[in-house]
Amino acid sequence: MTTTTLAVLVPLLPFLGAVAGLLLGRTAPGFVRPLAVLPTLTSLVLAALVAVRQGGDAAVNAATELTPTGSVPIELALHIDGFAALVAVLVGLVASCVQIYSTGYLRDDPRYPSYAALVSLFTSAMFLVVYSGDLIVLLVGWEVMGICSYFLVGHYWETPQARAASLKAFLVTKLGDVPFLIGLFALATDAGSFRITRVLGAVASGSLDHPTLIALLLLAGVAGKSAQFPLHTWLPDAMAGPTPVSALIHAATMVAAGVYFIARLLPVFEASQAAMVVLAVMAAVTMAGSALAALAQDDIKRVLAYSTIGQLGYMTGALAVGDRGAAVFHLLSHGAFKALLFLAAGVIIHAAGTNSLAAMSRMRNLRDRVPDAYWTMTVALLALAAIPPFSGFFSKEAVLGVAEHVVTGHTEHAPAAAGWIVLVAGLLTAVLTAAYAMRLWLLAFRGRGAEAPDHGRQPLTMTVVLWVLAAPSLALGGFAFRLLPDWFDGRDLSPTLTTSVLGTGVALVGGIVTYGAWRHTTALTERAPLGAVAAHPEGDAAQVEAEAIATHEPAYGDIAYAPDPADPGRLLLGPLHRHAAAGFHMDAVYRALFVRPVQAGASLVRFLDREVVETYVRGAGALPRWLGAAVRRAQTGNVQTYVSALLAGTVVLAVAVVLVATGA
Repeated sequence: MTTTTLAVLVPLLPFLGAVAGLLLGRTAPGFVRPLAVLPTLTSLVLAALVAVRQGGDAAVNAATELTPTGSVPIELALHIDGFAALVAVLVGLVASCVQIYSTGYLRDDPRYPSYAALVSLFTSAMFLVVYSGDLIVLLVGWEVMGICSYFLVGHYWETPQARAASLKAFLVTKLGDVPFLIGLFALATDAGSFRITRVLGAVASGSLDHPTLIALLLLAGVAGKSAQFPLHTWLPDAMAGPTPVSALIHAATMVAAGVYFIARLLPVFEASQAAMVVLAVMAAVTMAGSALAALAQDDIKRVLAYSTIGQLGYMTGALAVGDRGAAVFHLLSHGAFKALLFLAAGVIIHAAGTNSLAAMSRMRNLRDRVPDAYWTMTVALLALAAIPPFSGFFSKEAVLGVAEHVVTGHTEHAPAAAGWIVLVAGLLTAVLTAAYAMRLWLLAFRGRGAEAPDHGRQPLTMTVVLWVLAAPSLALGGFAFRLLPDWFDGRDLSPTLTTSVLGTGVALVGGIVTYGAWRHTTALTERAPLGAVAAHPEGDAAQVEAEAIATHEPAYGDIAYAPDPADPGRLLLGPLHRHAAAGFHMDAVYRALFVRPVQAGASLVRFLDREVVETYVRGAGALPRWLGAAVRRAQTGNVQTYVSALLAGTVVLAVAVVLVATGA
């Protein structure tokens, strides 16, 4: 079987599994789980075979014209280089783990058949994005992922949070997709083709007439899909969906699609230095802002959501300094350890007996109750904090290292300003990342909140998956930075001494300071009277709870739990904590700048329509209605009245004739 045939089967099998699962979900429920797991596992195996055959050599290209358009043709094309081959393996691995995990996590969910089918369809769409060699076909997968995300985030549609989150995710990403679509058409018009290889050829020959405009339009779609500032606000709210959905969509696939898209078309963005600086600023604001917000969140999944936003900022930062190898390296390592973090959080949530939310300040004694989650999450958090020798250290140092090369003038792929922006923001974010990773570990496993009910051991399908993902989180980076250059552009991904020392040093400082703050607040709490919140610098327990409501921090199940006052985040952030917990009020800004003006405009249009336009319409209809009423009154149905009126009319006419004749 040829490599092209194998590549076609990779997205096709999950699609067929989704269709079969939807058709058989009600009539033959026993087939639902095999139809969810087996096609995705098979696609993983086939994607691995494609990667082995591709081997980092020349890209595999195949195309057939999909439909004639009369101008720029649309082709069903494959373009599989080293980037595509390895990203497809990651997608298959995480999707397979999520499907296996979901068989235990949602074992009693009546809507599991539709959920599993949507996950399979989503996986198929992501494979299509990864392998596609035509931008329109890529757009199809891009939009299918969006609609699947809408349904999956809203899986618990009985809750208003899930309904609002799914709608918000759909609308915010569509807000970015509109300029993205315009940018695709503008790019194809300048290049004369939607084929990625021809577009890159046009860039190399200098045929793009509007590179800055095209790059900025495309960046809007990337910002929406990859949850980058300023279109990042949908991702934390999307945690209202099932936790396995977060592991798939919000770790390794949909949010990574934007980063992958830029990596595919990086020469288009490099053609405009202004676009590269904008990309660097977007990455820097995203990294630092999301890390501060993560340090203030109480719900464990919202911490991971903001963490994802920040790590995607590292990837876009690597792209801003012109190195897609470092960006995709971090995409691969992050996809593994962030999926592990979400699934381990799912074990915690499952143990607590809630659907999708878990407040860390209300956790207690979880280390002994969920040992698998404890050990694997510890590995993943060390990878997230970029502590050597875990995978996150090597991939994050690759990003910082290439930024240093731009600053020192060793490469001319990006302006020096972009290098400085990414390097400074990356080091600042490294401190904050280690801080919120340490805070999460302390509050989740050594917390002093009220103990949640014990719902027993978790299904084996959930715990085994954690250890499967722990392996790449621990060992991927150690050999990947040596092997990946052969699959990518050949650039060295080895950590540099300067950034390694700086990055690891600031990460250790962030973790140690957070631990010290936790010990300090714990000591204050132990000395405080019962019921007091001694560590809270801003008020009493009632105020803490009021702030939790105001910042939309979720309840832990349906039971009232006493929050853990020993939260180092409040001490570290001080007065900034209130704003960081609310995501720096970005939703309020959007309401003021966009929602309220649109609502005011809609109210004005409604007033004009009802009070002005309809007044004229009603006036135009009033006169005929009055005339009709007058004529209707004359129609009595009495024959004598009609005869009398006829005779009277005859007399009037006769008199008129006589008068006219006399006058003549």
